[in-house]
Amino acid sequence: MTQDIQEQGQGCFTGAQRYVLDDELAGIVNISMSLEMPLLLKGEPGTGKTMLAHAIAENLSMPLIVLNVKSNMKLIDALYQYDTLTRLNDSRFGDSTRDVSRIEDYIKMGKIGQAFTANERTVLLIDEIDKADTDFQDDMLDVLDQMEFDIIEIDKTIRAKHRPVIVITSNAKKNLSDPFLGRCNFHHIAFPDPEMMRRIINVHFPEVDTELMKNAIDTFYQLRQIDAVEKKPATRELINWIRALSMDPDFKPKQLAKGEIPYLGVLFKKSQDYAAAANRVQRKRKF
Repeated sequence: MTQDIQEQGQGCFTGAQRYVLDDELAGIVNISMSLEMPLLLKGEPGTGKTMLAHAIAENLSMPLIVLNVKSNMKLIDALYQYDTLTRLNDSRFGDSTRDVSRIEDYIKMGKIGQAFTANERTVLLIDEIDKADTDFQDDMLDVLDQMEFDIIEIDKTIRAKHRPVIVITSNAKKNLSDPFLGRCNFHHIAFPDPEMMRRIINVHFPEVDTELMKNAIDTFYQLRQIDAVEKKPATRELINWIRALSMDPDFKPKQLAKGEIPYLGVLFKKSQDYAAAANRVQRKRKF
């Protein structure tokens, strides 16, 4: 597989300085580039879906373009925008250096348009596609399949100079259509197990105290098991929590083993979750 990718003039993704991945994930990234297919990533928030696109761009030295999908977004907004208001003002007041008869001067590329018109190959991250409606999803993949779209105001077809590496993320809040799924490769990023989490923490804190890392990770996974918690703390919360513990001159790692858990607000961001965790900690300390 790696040889096939290299023969097509593509780099081989091997990970990034601050992104830890397993062989299966690296493999699906590389085969998606080889097949020139979008890679759809699912997994709970905080598992590194979005950061994977950043890691690919870093590792392969490509610019990263991010399309943050909104619930009310129309596909045309991701392709291009025609600034009719500015053109109207230029026409009315006549104090612009632009020629109002040249509509193309008032066309601005959206994120997909930017990826198509870039002079070098890019990584295009389409983040949280499940926020969009089904028509947006399917029409977008039509454009990405054809690698072109029309600007109707100037009767011009924009064709991609280079096929971008396309990463699409979903938090699985809504089901994606079968045609959409059929045109993507897929990978589910599972939440890291404790051993993988230790590798991740070592990347972010190479000189972290061994006892602090062990006790923090053990406590973190215990807190994630609280049934009443709606939004379980993710990897980014653990990283910030370890950073907070490391900055506290009065904190001792053995406190965690005793059930003394400071800075719960770094881990839990909803009132009911914070209350459930605090209640769990209080009950545990009684025994």
